[in-house]
Amino acid sequence: MISVCFYFQVHQPFRLRPDYRYFNIGRDHDYEDDRANAQIMRKVADKCYLPTNRLILDMIRKTDGRFRASYSITGTAIEQFRMYCPEVLDSFRDLVDTGCVELIGETYYHSLAFLFSRPEFAEQVSLHQRTLQQEFGVRATTFRNTELIYNNELAHEVERLGFDAVIAEGTERSLQWRSPNFVYQPAPCRKTKLLLKNYRLSDDLAFRFSDRNWEGWPLTADKFASWLHQVAGGGETINLFMDYETFGEHQWAETGIFECLPPAGGRCCSILTSAFIPPRKWRGSTLRSRSSTYPSSPPGQTPSATSLPGWGIRCRTPRWKPSTPWSRP
Repeated sequence: MISVCFYFQVHQPFRLRPDYRYFNIGRDHDYEDDRANAQIMRKVADKCYLPTNRLILDMIRKTDGRFRASYSITGTAIEQFRMYCPEVLDSFRDLVDTGCVELIGETYYHSLAFLFSRPEFAEQVSLHQRTLQQEFGVRATTFRNTELIYNNELAHEVERLGFDAVIAEGTERSLQWRSPNFVYQPAPCRKTKLLLKNYRLSDDLAFRFSDRNWEGWPLTADKFASWLHQVAGGGETINLFMDYETFGEHQWAETGIFECLPPAGGRCCSILTSAFIPPRKWRGSTLRSRSSTYPSSPPGQTPSATSLPGWGIRCRTPRWKPSTPWSRP
């Protein structure tokens, strides 16, 4: 069975006052543009967060819980929900209460702390965990770093912090001919799994959906579901990672994005070869030993038994044996 893993990123930064100058430093500690923050949050809430949360909740109920998704909501977004749109926070609580939505851990401020200070990174991750516990009553077991930046040191650190899975970009530079549609494991980790973004299928929704010059336009629910099902037999999971603002903000309602999402979910749920899962589903899965081999290498290349180039990650032995580099249907 091929699984579909939806992960949505929810972030709003605190915007700075445009009239704050260098000479204000040390004298004026009122840095933030409260008016702009309130206006932008209200606009995005009305265009994206509230209508999309209603759609997702309706999909969960209509499919009897078979439709599932995951969210990473930054601490700064949660702060602004409290300040300007508490009803958005309530709508996310309603989703979490279904048991079909997983919340993902990250740095509280959507920062690059891991690249500069490990103690600061650990403190921000801990602060984010405490916030999730306070607002939603849950503790995250899956981690995503800002902009899906990843290396093995990150995986080792977040395993030390208690996470069971990490999500990252499915970059061809690291995967080469291998597929992002399998579950991998960072070499230095004992239990942490690595889920890689299928960026082609993700970006079909996030960026190309309304592009009339794109060969796939118009993207209908049936067409997208058929692309997902073409992967069946060629992987374990299709990881669709994107900004939540894709729905209604980046892709306006007039593009038909809201009409596409529910039928696509229902279409996939109606076919037994597909199931929606949150990332935590993979945390208890086991991998074969490090001596397990990868799928057959492309002609002229020697198969690697232990690692992907640059990352040193290993995967369960897949059934799929590609003869050419992976590409979207």
